[in-house]
Amino acid sequence: MAGQIALLRDGATLLGTDTGEGPAVVFQHGLGGGEAQVAQTFPTGFRRITLECRGHGGSGLGERRPFSFEMFADDVLAAADRAGLERFFAGGVSMGAGIALRLACRHPERVTGLILVRPAWTFSPAPQNLQPIAEVAELLLEHSADEARTIFARSDPAARLYREAPDNLSSLLGYFDRPDAKAFAQVLANISADGPGVSESDAARLDIPALVIGNEIDAVHPLSTAHALAVAIPNSTFAEITPKARDSAKHFAELHEQISLFLHSHSKARSLIPS
Repeated sequence: MAGQIALLRDGATLLGTDTGEGPAVVFQHGLGGGEAQVAQTFPTGFRRITLECRGHGGSGLGERRPFSFEMFADDVLAAADRAGLERFFAGGVSMGAGIALRLACRHPERVTGLILVRPAWTFSPAPQNLQPIAEVAELLLEHSADEARTIFARSDPAARLYREAPDNLSSLLGYFDRPDAKAFAQVLANISADGPGVSESDAARLDIPALVIGNEIDAVHPLSTAHALAVAIPNSTFAEITPKARDSAKHFAELHEQISLFLHSHSKARSLIPS
């Protein structure tokens, strides 16, 4: 099964992918990512539905403001509806993990399992680890993209990331290089100040299997955040994998292995292969 999804919501055309066969997984990208990021992150052998959130990939910004986890999660649920999914595994990387967590807590009748890869949020908005992204957004809203990049590259946060988490610094500098950097800055500002909108008690009520994956050498996605979510979700498995900053190929190989193992194990138990 392979195809494209297109939704029109609030004046935004949102594009998505419905590819592969087997247990259905709605899997979302991180802040600034898109289909290409998910294709690299997610293993083959399953049916995967990914919606590029507003302002990401080929999706438009639309008319509604501010951008929020609630907005993005509602869009993703609409994509799942369009794909004909009554129940599905929900997952994602970074921001996508936050969207998946919100879907699981707000729509427990729809989500049958949860995959949180390198989560950046737990239960509070505007976590401190997202502060560098908020700073990037503020600079882009106040300066030209080139000026903003120069200011940030000389800043203390950039120097700290260069020493401690160079992979994060590379991703942040990429925000300045986007052709739509000025327009996308509002997405960065709104989402970095937001959160999934669920509480620790919401997570404690989840009655589904969950996989939480984290790694070291990542200041934006601290290993402690992944640990905290794994502790909060009752039926969760925690996996620590090789950091991208240390060995990218090994990172993705281990990531694919962990996700595949989880999905094979829990889809067989629940007979979720779509008819």
